[in-house]
Amino acid sequence: MKDTADFVDWFRSAAPYIHGFRGKTFVIAFGGELVADDGFVQLAHDVNLLNSLGVRLVLVHGVRPQVEARLTGNGASIHYVQGLRVTDDAALACVKEAAGTVRVEIEALLSLGIANTPMAGADIRVASGNFVTAQPLGVIDGVDLLHTGEVRKIDAAAIRRRLDQFDIVLLSPIGYSPTGEIFNLSLEDVATQAAVELAADKLIFLMEPDGVPGKGKAILNALTVNEARQLLDKARKLPEDVSYYLPCAIQACTQGVKRAHLISRHRDGALLSELFTRDGVGTMVTPAPLETLRPASIDDVGGIIGLIEPLERDGILVRRSRELLEMEVERFLVLEFDGVIAGCAALYPFPEEHAAELACLAVAADYRGRGFGNLLLAHVEKHGKQAGFKRLFVLTTRTEHWFEERGFVESSPDKLPQGKQALYNYKRRSKVLEKPI
Repeated sequence: MKDTADFVDWFRSAAPYIHGFRGKTFVIAFGGELVADDGFVQLAHDVNLLNSLGVRLVLVHGVRPQVEARLTGNGASIHYVQGLRVTDDAALACVKEAAGTVRVEIEALLSLGIANTPMAGADIRVASGNFVTAQPLGVIDGVDLLHTGEVRKIDAAAIRRRLDQFDIVLLSPIGYSPTGEIFNLSLEDVATQAAVELAADKLIFLMEPDGVPGKGKAILNALTVNEARQLLDKARKLPEDVSYYLPCAIQACTQGVKRAHLISRHRDGALLSELFTRDGVGTMVTPAPLETLRPASIDDVGGIIGLIEPLERDGILVRRSRELLEMEVERFLVLEFDGVIAGCAALYPFPEEHAAELACLAVAADYRGRGFGNLLLAHVEKHGKQAGFKRLFVLTTRTEHWFEERGFVESSPDKLPQGKQALYNYKRRSKVLEKPI
């Protein structure tokens, strides 16, 4: 029964993400190692699930280990400049062969329909083609990179047409020039430019480490673009994949992509865990902080009710009807975290006494311990001071110590504004605390 209850709780918590992702565009990039190590089988199951939920998917694969194996087998020399392969004629032949082989293997795995597997009944169509126009990188550090190129243009309109037909688009790290030349590209360049041109909602890199390392063995759960830049500027030694993909995540988020994720390719289900759980399992990069404070609107009433109902049942907050909330919603401030209402507070003015009541301060249980209550209180105090109020008061039955730790002192009901005194519930016997602002 506990397992069932846990599943129900998880499914309910995932529901907002399921609704939110339908019709959104995700670009998912992974190296050739995932295919070489047979790791794409599990990823194919997760890709199938996302596709069935209505997510528009663009997959970008790499071929580095496959190319290395072919060059080594042929006894050819291997040269890199600043992490980029010098692609001579022999290397280009290996790139074309490897890209074709890996693409076919991925398409085959996405076509699985074996009974009693996550792919049973799947009807996935995969589209690939000359969606990427490239140009030569030229000479770097005095070395001509020959057939190594960079993305010049992504045919976003053609990709969107295939996505509109519910196809999964598969991009290889190869580009073509208008003169018919073929160029070897890096998968991160293709993925980043595709995400930007498509205005993707997410760019996801699957890599060797679990995410961007923090202190000790911890993984940084979320970074803003500015925080990610500061991390790179510290010149701290980062895992090789992170040093490749984190700058790409920054570039994408500064050019219109809403989120970028760096997750482990080794962890089974990492993609689903990152997307459908609150904290994820890797590192998410965002253009701006995830939390947003803003005035509430009528559309937020449902979210506010879901937030305060558990506290009302426990007697911590006074019960408010939906009708009352709809009438007083302009008094409320909400704190959003990644699109979910995680906290709220209300400010009721008593202008004749130059006082205001802080009411209905609440933070969802899943988001406590992040300082959201302090953010809400600070914003209410600032707003009250700007409005000309001299003191802020609050009525509470359970949280007096929390408010006292933040400068409130105990008062009494007869110190309340006249209008509030008339409404004071002596049966509830709420503590009155106030603070000058």
